[in-house]
Order: sequence, then C-alpha cells, then structure tokens
Amino acid sequence: MPDSTLFYASTLFGAMTLAAAIDEGRFRDGGRVLLVSNNTAIPEVTPALDEAPGFAALRDRFDRVLSWNEIIAPLHPSDWKPRSIETPMLGRLLRDLIGDPDELVLESIAVSPSRTLAGLVKDCPITVYSDGLMSYGPTRDPLPQEIAGRITRLLHLDLVPGLAPLLLAEHGVPAEALTDASFASVAGRVAGAAEAAPRADAVVLGQYLSALGLVTDAEEAALHERMLRGVAARGHRTVLFKPHPAAGRRHARELRQVAAELGVDLLVAPETTPAEACFATHRPELVAGCFSTALVTARRLFGLPVATTGTDLVLERLTPYENSNRIPATIVDATLPRLEAGGTVTEPPAADLTALVAAVGYCMQSTAHPGLRDTAAAYVSAHGPARYFKKRRLESLGLIDPPPPPAPPAPPASRLRRLLAR
Repeated sequence: MPDSTLFYASTLFGAMTLAAAIDEGRFRDGGRVLLVSNNTAIPEVTPALDEAPGFAALRDRFDRVLSWNEIIAPLHPSDWKPRSIETPMLGRLLRDLIGDPDELVLESIAVSPSRTLAGLVKDCPITVYSDGLMSYGPTRDPLPQEIAGRITRLLHLDLVPGLAPLLLAEHGVPAEALTDASFASVAGRVAGAAEAAPRADAVVLGQYLSALGLVTDAEEAALHERMLRGVAARGHRTVLFKPHPAAGRRHARELRQVAAELGVDLLVAPETTPAEACFATHRPELVAGCFSTALVTARRLFGLPVATTGTDLVLERLTPYENSNRIPATIVDATLPRLEAGGTVTEPPAADLTALVAAVGYCMQSTAHPGLRDTAAAYVSAHGPARYFKKRRLESLGLIDPPPPPAPPAPPASRLRRLLAR
C-alpha cells in the first residue's frame, strides 16, 4: 500500500488517542493500517480491542485492521522477539502482509511488541504516542540508536497542563500535545457505540495491581473495599465498579459482599467499555481509584470530582525504583484529593509538581537525564526523602549522605583488663 501509515495499538484507550490525533490532522493523507495486539496474560479468553463494541466508532479511521496475535500465533506478543539472524527475513514477510509503510506509529516503544515492530519495519520514521500518565516519566529502557534515531515526535494527551513529558526527552524528541476537545469528542462517539454501562452516583476504578506484583491479591481486594466504603460513607448508594480490562470479574465478586453490608447497589461496567465512555455518558458525582490515568481524564477532560486511595502503599511497594508506574503514582498522589474509608476527602499538601517529577525522574533514570541532577538535589534538600524517594537510591546517587558506619564492638571485659594491664 503506497504512502501508508502503520498504526499499532493494544488498548481501546490507545486506539481512541490515535483517532483523536487523526481527527486533528496529525498524520499525512494516505492509507492507514491498524495493527492491534492483545497483550493480556491469556489473550485467548480476553477480547481484543477491535472486538469491543465501542471500536465501531473508530473503525472508519483505518483502511485495514490486522491482528498481531494472529500473525505471530501461537507466540505471545509481549514475549516474542525475533532472533537477529531472523530479522531480515521476518521483516520482508511482514512487509508483504502490511505493505511498505512510510511511517510507524507506536505505543510503549521501549518494550515488545512496539520495539519488535520497530526492529522489523526499518527505514521509515517513527511517531510514538503516549500511554496516559506514563508519558511524563522517563523512558523505561535504553533504545538502540537504530530505533531512537528514527523517532520524530511524541504525541500525548495534555493531562497535566504545564508539565513536559520526560519520555524520549533524552533523545531530543519533541512532544506534541493533543487537544482536550478532540479526545473528548472521540470518547463521546465511543460511548454511543459501546455496550452501555449502568448509571450510578459514583464510579470505583479497578486496577490490576496484584498481577503486576505491586500488592497481594488480599491487599488489592482491601484497597477496593476501602474505596467502596469511602464512597458509601459520602452518601452514594449506587456505585459502578469499572474493572480493569484484563482483570475479569473477580474483583467485582469480592466487592459484592461489602456492598450488601453497606446497603450499596453495586453495578459492574462491561469489560470492553472504557471508563471515559462512562464519564461521557453518565457524568458521575465522584470517581474513586488508585493511580489510574482514568482519574486524571475524569477530572481534566470531563470536569468530574475525583479522589485517590492507596497511592502511599503503591509508592512504597513499587520495585525496582525505575518501575514505569512510579511517575503516574507520584502525579496522582501529589495532585488529587485523598479518600479515606470513613468518607473524608483531604487535599494533598501543596507541591511543586514540575520539580517533584523531575527529581523522581532523575532518580529513576539518572544516566539518561543528568541535566536534572541539580533540580533533584534542590528538591530533596528542601523536602527530604519521605514518600516519593528511597533512601538507598538517594545515597547511591549522592543526593543525601549515607548513615555513619556503626561503631566497632567493644572488646570483652576480660580482654579489656588484659590490655589495661599491659
């Protein structure tokens, strides 16, 4: 297909972002091929994004839609990487299938499948589009120059106005923000095509933290319970639980007993309906969650009241320190009101968010961002190492002094007497 653009997406949220960018005219005219990938743990039992009813509102943006899972079956998209000796052959085979694109548009460029695709489809520029709040954090892993040198721009939603993305900044890649109106318009159209979610007073956003190893199953269930109790304590009697698309119905089942105890009518949103579609359609009175990007889209794009629960636990548990979820959790914790199980909502302490994100970003990837060292040192000196930093990481970077070495043990009394006698 001459003069074509190859788009890649693994989530409906990502496809919505692409649609907003296309509607804004961010890509040249020509053929558009969308390559979709289902990266869930067991993709055979989880619908891919193009199988969601809401995708019908996005389908006309693309001339063809192909499945990466089908192309590489039975291998898993997140795990498969071609051997170097196989890359030229597989690249030719892939071009025979998808055409010879003039541009690649990829998400999460540092990991598979995007990194794999960039290695297979060579000799064309790459546009990276962001995965929500992660765009404000540093690039997860170093990129080979063959890929980094082809990236021409980063497209992202302007979720935190005034905050510049760190993603790919070490390669001098310029960031371009999409307009709020274009994404909100796309969300409205997806809401009209998606499976309708029941109307509720409040929404609780589920995440998939235990599967990522951030918390245990029991701790994640307790976190959802805290959110539900907090929402109920604020007087909301009808609550919509929006599970993570990869989490299934387990979390909802765990909440039903708590809801019955509280006298709350717990409703469950369809798995394939994005949270933004629920916001656009029903405009709930409160949206509660942990550190989901949907908390920020609810407030920023739809003007809804939001509150966060459990970010302190996540910030403590995130490992390694350079975990890509650290910046989203930091932004949500530092900017959004905090909801307690008793229903109280408190604003977080005032923070210089730009300096905080720069300091955390430097500690995550100091080699890639040496220019942020002075900002990080100033922030840690002014605010200390609590909450957003690990003391051992700060010590290893020379941002705080290590503790003094322990004093040598005192000699036994009998030995001390002999020494004094001499």
